[in-house]
Amino acid sequence: MLSQFSYKRVTSVKEAMDAAGRPGARILAGGTDLLGCLRDEVFTASTVVSLSGIKEIKGIGARAGGGLRIGALTTLSEIADNRQVASSYPVLAQAAAAAASPQLRNQGTAGGNLCQRPRCWYFRGDFQCLRKGGKTCFAVAGENEFHCIFGGGPCFIVHPSDTASALVALDAKVTIAGPKGVRTIPLASFFVLPEVSVVKENVLTPGEVLTEILLDPPQPGARSTYRKVRERGAFDFALVGAAVLVALAGGKVQTARVVLSGVAPVPWRSADAEKALAGRSLDAATVAAAAAAAVKDAVPLPWNEFKVPLVRGVLEETLTRLSEAG
Repeated sequence: MLSQFSYKRVTSVKEAMDAAGRPGARILAGGTDLLGCLRDEVFTASTVVSLSGIKEIKGIGARAGGGLRIGALTTLSEIADNRQVASSYPVLAQAAAAAASPQLRNQGTAGGNLCQRPRCWYFRGDFQCLRKGGKTCFAVAGENEFHCIFGGGPCFIVHPSDTASALVALDAKVTIAGPKGVRTIPLASFFVLPEVSVVKENVLTPGEVLTEILLDPPQPGARSTYRKVRERGAFDFALVGAAVLVALAGGKVQTARVVLSGVAPVPWRSADAEKALAGRSLDAATVAAAAAAAVKDAVPLPWNEFKVPLVRGVLEETLTRLSEAG
């Protein structure tokens, strides 16, 4: 049952910052995550601040000098269906299309998808876990088949967003407006590991609002794709996902980005896999070496060891697909 709260619909970023900075305020974008958290009493709210009236942070448009700007209130459906996104940034269009269900993609927003809370059933359930201010991560000795194999400790959540991994692979930036001004940071720096903060998933502070996502023009020769493996065929979070981008020149990999989802508390960039790809032909031997490199430092929990060979298989499949593209 939802507890009582007041509702405020703002029409400007300045108004949003002022309202969101007050004690007990929670930002409402699409609401697909927030309302579930309030209903399940994951946290409470004295005021829900709706951003739906801020026109300036909606839609997809060209940036001066090339690239795209995606407003934080742009829906996942709009991203998945946008022709420019699909042709220039296929990894993002595919990740947006893979998220949730059609109904939720019509409602869920780009910014909200990046800021959603973990889906750990201990965090979402009636447990006073570390992330809710308790003293225990119940996943360590509990049912942990959906938890992380990279970057865990003291909490072992996985970040639930598909688009986050795709955007990190694209070296996207985000703009954040707050009481101290406006800042633009790499999206990879937006997320927070549990070893840094066990109660936060990102760097937002009270009164700050994520307003836009910025993409640079695609690299020459770039190919990208997103592959998601889930327990059900639709409307499910990733057991393992891979956002992969390679730029080739002269038959060799000039740039590689390998970012995993469903396996870490943040979108997990595999520097080892990227190193195994750099400067090499995208042949079967290179693909196998990169996939093996991606899992060499995995630390699975007792119930999720299956994720290690699954990551390897997903990467082999994804890289092979990219080698045959073009």
